[in-house]
This record gives sequence, C-alpha cells and structure tokens, in this order.
Amino acid sequence: MEETRASPKMAEIDLINNLEKISSEIPDRILKLQGFILKENQKEQLEIIIFRGYSSSTTHPIEIDSERKVITLSYSITNFKLYKAPLTETEENFIRENQNSVFFLNQKNWI
Repeated sequence: MEETRASPKMAEIDLINNLEKISSEIPDRILKLQGFILKENQKEQLEIIIFRGYSSSTTHPIEIDSERKVITLSYSITNFKLYKAPLTETEENFIRENQNSVFFLNQKNWI
C-alpha cells in the first residue's frame, strides 16, 4: 500500500483544509482519512472524519481554528474512504475508496 506523506508540497496545499472546503459544498458525504502520526519514531494510528466542512479525529486532538493546520504533528494519510451520510450499520452507504490524496481534491470524485 502506497503512503501519502505530509510533504512540503502537501503542506502548501494543506490537504485537510482543502478537503473540508469541498465537504462543506457536499453536505451528504463523509470522508474518512486513515493513516498514522509519526511520534518519537513510532507510528500511531490516525483517523480523521470530514463532514459538512469540519474535521474530527477519533484518535488524536486536532485544531478547530480554520486559520491553523488541523494536524500539527508529522503525519501520513494512507487511505481515503467516501460514504453517503448519514452512516448506518451496514455497508450500503460506502461509495468509494482511494489511496491517492489528489483523487478527492477533485470535487467530481465526491459524487
């Protein structure tokens, strides 16, 4: 599985903030980002849910200030999963999955 690292290029485009902007325009979609945070040479699981323009992490504290980066630690996103909201206990609302961060920066791929 190919990892998507938070490189200087990603820092420039601020991946999560851009995904939040797209999410705010498509309120019936949920994007789940999965990856890890690099902390003291250890990998810690990272999961972020983006819904209606806002991010929430199920694994780490994140910034809620829109002027700041959501994650200030070094991180890698390895997988992106798109769902139709609201979530149910079945897999019926799963739409698509991709490991390439650029894929979901195209708003057409959220439909």
